[in-house]
Amino acid sequence: MRYLVYAFCLFAAPAMAEGNMTPEQFDAYTRGHTFTYGSAGAPYGAEEYGEGRRVRWSFLDGRCLEGTWYAEGELICFVYDEEPSPQCWTFRRGGSGLIARFANAPELEELYEVERSTQPLSCPGPDVGV
Repeated sequence: MRYLVYAFCLFAAPAMAEGNMTPEQFDAYTRGHTFTYGSAGAPYGAEEYGEGRRVRWSFLDGRCLEGTWYAEGELICFVYDEEPSPQCWTFRRGGSGLIARFANAPELEELYEVERSTQPLSCPGPDVGV
């Protein structure tokens, strides 16, 4: 019996320990969806992933940044029209969805998927109604 448990652990461990997503896996999972992300139990932001690696990001303040993403090794890097410095992340699948770690500052809290939707990101702007 002990050998059966040991054998199961040998074969199951690689399946349970999922590594970082490849750019192809990331694109297939995100394209056509809008993700809301949280960090440390609080809302953090949302990103819409479109065709041609186009993205739209918001810190949930009504203002959106347009940009693109590209692969750099195992990193997924984002460049936004108003923020040209690359923001690079690793992404992996967790039990509840995406988990992202900021490569530029890995000591920061991870972001995690709170919601995945096919609805576009709402970008009315911060000055609506003013």
